[in-house]
Amino acid sequence: MEDILTRIIANKRIELDNQKKAVSLEALLSFGIYRMEHPTVSMRKALENSLSGIIAEFKRKSPSKGWLHPYAQVKDVIPAYETGGASACSVLTDGDFFGGSFADLHQARQLVNLPLLRKDFIIDEYQLFQARIMGADAVLLIAAALTKQECKTLAETAHTLDLEVLLEIHDEKELDYLTSHIDMLGVNNRNLGTFHTTVDNSFRLIEQMNTCVGPGDSAPLLVSESGISDVNVVKQLRAAGFCGFLIGETFMKTAAPGETLHTFINQLTA
Repeated sequence: MEDILTRIIANKRIELDNQKKAVSLEALLSFGIYRMEHPTVSMRKALENSLSGIIAEFKRKSPSKGWLHPYAQVKDVIPAYETGGASACSVLTDGDFFGGSFADLHQARQLVNLPLLRKDFIIDEYQLFQARIMGADAVLLIAAALTKQECKTLAETAHTLDLEVLLEIHDEKELDYLTSHIDMLGVNNRNLGTFHTTVDNSFRLIEQMNTCVGPGDSAPLLVSESGISDVNVVKQLRAAGFCGFLIGETFMKTAAPGETLHTFINQLTA
């Protein structure tokens, strides 16, 4: 039986092929040269210097939960995330499975000074140029969607574009994907095959992650992603060694995601 990640990647390849046919890389660069010259903001440093480490995510739906907030607007949510105390924002740009768009990321860049993560299924360098031109400061690379060589090449290219890299893993075998171009190492608590979620995955992997990355300023910052809804769990994750916490559905399923975030952070830092 075909899993969800396989379906998403197959769809992404078709989507990307159509995008390249519509807009060549040369045309893309000519359209966005002003943005390429604009400096990026370090997501890693923002998380290191934050008391909460919350990466607040903007997404309208997910393959497992369906629509969370179908009419959510960037102009209403992203500035409220910044005001509410988010350390960074993650913006879904996949349309078919998550209800996102390039316009969401581009608009978010116009509205806030927070570091922005382009959350998508990146499989080609073309998408890195898209991310930079749309205003991203960092990109997500998913180990399960890439070979080790593909991941290495994409991470190196991202750095040439001044984009930081969050590498997402799901099990200890994927720690082999780590290279010197990985700025943040995230463990996804959601199985991308079944989309079942358990935060136990972060606690299960933290010892191997700490051993693998080692001490020092050059070691990637550790991030726990998905399935986080409890302030006490974030405190436990931080005590275990995580410094970043990517949270989306907990905020986006409410009427006012920014206010929900604000309450969450107040409880976390009290």
